[in-house]
Amino acid sequence: MDLTKFVKKIRKTGARWLLLVLPLFIAWLMSGADVSLDPKVEFDEETLQCLECHGAMRYTLVDPETGDTVSMKMYEELRIDPNVYAKATHGSFSCIDCHSPDFETHPHPVSVKFEPNFECIDCHGPDEKYADFNFETIEEEYSISVHGNHYIENFSCWSCHNPHTYKNTARQSESITEIVAYNNSMCLGCHGDISHYEVLIERQLTNMLSKHDWLPNQSLHFRKVRCIDCHAAVHEDILVAHQVLPANQAVRNCVDCHSTNSILMGSLYKHQVVEKRSKSGFFNAAITNQAYIIGANRNYYFNVFSVVIFGLVLAAIAVHATLRYISYRRQHGKK
Repeated sequence: MDLTKFVKKIRKTGARWLLLVLPLFIAWLMSGADVSLDPKVEFDEETLQCLECHGAMRYTLVDPETGDTVSMKMYEELRIDPNVYAKATHGSFSCIDCHSPDFETHPHPVSVKFEPNFECIDCHGPDEKYADFNFETIEEEYSISVHGNHYIENFSCWSCHNPHTYKNTARQSESITEIVAYNNSMCLGCHGDISHYEVLIERQLTNMLSKHDWLPNQSLHFRKVRCIDCHAAVHEDILVAHQVLPANQAVRNCVDCHSTNSILMGSLYKHQVVEKRSKSGFFNAAITNQAYIIGANRNYYFNVFSVVIFGLVLAAIAVHATLRYISYRRQHGKK
């Protein structure tokens, strides 16, 4: 069945919850088979050696002392899609740029299991090349967020930004729909998956659909707005908000978004607005084609033009009514 027709059928039947789990289900199906390497993708020899095992569903382990071999399943969290990694933000890196050279030993020694993961700030903090990203501010915002305060033992940058798959869509993509879908998939990776959620917190998984029942046209909001646009505090110095707020502080006032001074201008549409302003100075052009914000995508010239058209229509109606009345009077007078 065509995917578009399938989604429309789901909406008609009212089974909207399927729209949340559908992306995760598709990802699960895709993980069920080995991925063939795109011929256009190139890696260094060390990385290719790692992907021989970590890019496959199963791998062969050889005992260096006895020479015995055994085929074992590669666990999902250790599997890496080479094609996805190549297109990711860190795809140009060699594995040993971030991992210990001890991983080059096969089988890997147990000691590498205790190797601490790098945090974003470890590489990006002291590097002036990334000063525009304000990683120090991002770290400060994250540290006072509900994620940083509550789950500091288990939660880290990589809980949302998998280093092998993460792409900076907020800066690289021109499609708002793509940005929303990609960013929301990060949130649903835990809040829509009980197996991941239970690793972080011993609490029943919240039903995201019922929690957002107050939203009018709920499915449209899920497709057009990121979770963080309502659940995180906007900071003017960083592109993507990282201070995730408690649920009771989330935006619930429609006017906050559906107005000329929409808060989405400083969050979801921030990069597009800045880019358009620097290139053409036309403030609304950045969002006119893709935004669904009543009252936000207004333009002075469009407003004047619409008023003129409306005035001409009223004038035409008045003239037509007047002529009809005069014609009626004349005909009535002759009788």
